[in-house]
Amino acid sequence: MSDQNQSEQLYAMRHSLAHIMATAIQKLWPEAKFGVGPVVESGFYYDVDLGETKISEEDFAKIEAEMQEIIKANDTFERFTMPVDDAIAWAEQAQQPYKVELLNDLKRSGTTVAKDLNADELGTIASGASQVEEVSFYKNGDFSDLCRGPHVESTGKVGAFKLMRIGGVYWRGKEGNPQMQRIYGAAFATPKELRQHLDMLEEAKKRDHRKLGQELDLFVFSDLVGPGLPLFTPRGTILREQIGAFSQELQARAGYERVSIPHITKVALYKKSGHYDKYPERFSVTSAESDDEFMMKPMNCPHHTQIFASRPRSYRDMPIRYMENTVVYRDEKAGELHGLSRVRAATQDDAHVFCRLDQIEEEFTSIMNMIREMYEVFGLSWRARLSFRDDTDKYLGDPQVWAEAQATIERVAKKLELDYFVAEGDAAFYGPKIDIMATDALGREWQLATEQLDFVQPQRFELGYTAEDGSLQTPVMIHKALLGSFERFLSVYIEHTAGKFPVWTAPEQIRIISLNQEDATVAFATDVLQQAKALGLRATVDNASESVGKKIRAAEMYKIPYTIVVGQKEMENGQVTPRIRKDLATREDSTSLSLENFLNTVASEAKSRVLKTSF
Repeated sequence: MSDQNQSEQLYAMRHSLAHIMATAIQKLWPEAKFGVGPVVESGFYYDVDLGETKISEEDFAKIEAEMQEIIKANDTFERFTMPVDDAIAWAEQAQQPYKVELLNDLKRSGTTVAKDLNADELGTIASGASQVEEVSFYKNGDFSDLCRGPHVESTGKVGAFKLMRIGGVYWRGKEGNPQMQRIYGAAFATPKELRQHLDMLEEAKKRDHRKLGQELDLFVFSDLVGPGLPLFTPRGTILREQIGAFSQELQARAGYERVSIPHITKVALYKKSGHYDKYPERFSVTSAESDDEFMMKPMNCPHHTQIFASRPRSYRDMPIRYMENTVVYRDEKAGELHGLSRVRAATQDDAHVFCRLDQIEEEFTSIMNMIREMYEVFGLSWRARLSFRDDTDKYLGDPQVWAEAQATIERVAKKLELDYFVAEGDAAFYGPKIDIMATDALGREWQLATEQLDFVQPQRFELGYTAEDGSLQTPVMIHKALLGSFERFLSVYIEHTAGKFPVWTAPEQIRIISLNQEDATVAFATDVLQQAKALGLRATVDNASESVGKKIRAAEMYKIPYTIVVGQKEMENGQVTPRIRKDLATREDSTSLSLENFLNTVASEAKSRVLKTSF
């Protein structure tokens, strides 16, 4: 079976399991009112309204048992159709108000509303039809449901599944609508694949960046500061600064210059750029001395345009490249905040290039080369998503210019032999882009870096440069972030490494443990610390009145790359035997070597940003 056929078969299995779960729920709770039950990544869900009755995970066993009985019965999935008015009458008689609402919307608005509903359970719509005349149903046993399919042949052919969790949602995602219970299930073609998925989820729990952030003392949240506003500890700040400095180092090599902008601005700036209406998640700022309306900046590009516009520019000046590590603020919904991966104050390694049309390909190529180097150092594999526009009217600018920009981006992707795919409809409102989809150690994919073409803002801000023939030309603007958001990148990086950071990003690179608390030993440990710091290494001394074993375990808890124990022997021979964190080691045994050699080697590893030890 081809990959496509396997994917389609798995989709049908998961879709069928959503119906089987709904069948089981209806048998257990006949009063159940159903919303929609689509396929999602790794499984399926169904939205259910049980009135005052609340399903909990304790109910999963009996739901699963009922589902297994339905699967064992091997009932055929039978497709049939009804005129839409008859379907509405069916839904009313079955006391399914959510299905009634969907069907009435379909009848009233046709295919347009069908796209907006995001409902896998909608009836079949004739291609190109403006009005829905007939909808499809699927029946298994005595359960029927409005659905466009597809399904497997019978209930006995659905693979392996497990109910996973339950959550509360508003009907159709709108506050003010009734609240429903959304029950999620995982589903795979074989029990082995399901078991592998469940094992991965268990490992993901251990790697959860929120859990590790607390255990490794990297960041905290405070109710007094507010949700979505992380506070980085000294250890976490070191980690942030290391990755931020790496980004700026790569950019400086490529000709980017640092700039700095304020964190608030007049609303007029974003109205002129076009962002004001596109980003309603904004924080307002009031002034006691001015009638001007201010806001916290949700992005940086309009500010950078004003630096460009501050003086006359010539074609000889191009390209002009600005870079800045700075914070943007967006009033994300509280329910969508999640550790560092979704915050209200996000730090970006933001950069903007102002260039001529003939320089676009070279600049994009330079950016992609920086991304290649960066993600190789971080040990993250990736592919490129070419995010292009679709045929809707949500984009600004000339469609012909868009077409040329998209062609340029794809030409760069082919020239660099990138592993890429095209995603229509994912472009920014002002231009197409390349998004970097990084894969972590558990095989999960995350969108991180981005580079975007923008023909719109230079026009809206009336930016210009004098061309070789003396005419005034409009530059092209390229938006770029190698990391994306520091916070989101760190959420991925912490989980990818499981907190076992390589030497160059490790908040603490060497832990020096004194064998005892004798003055000579403590003095020697302190001297080793000073030697390490002189080489730019991040090291600490543990002189606590604890056993050596306990102090070693404390170092292991912080996942420190190197630990050395110093005592009389080390003082006499100048040799140390480093304990190397297992994931860094290239061999099992540790070798004694001179203190000078050890410290210089670690310093070299930190500088060269290697992933494995040199010992």
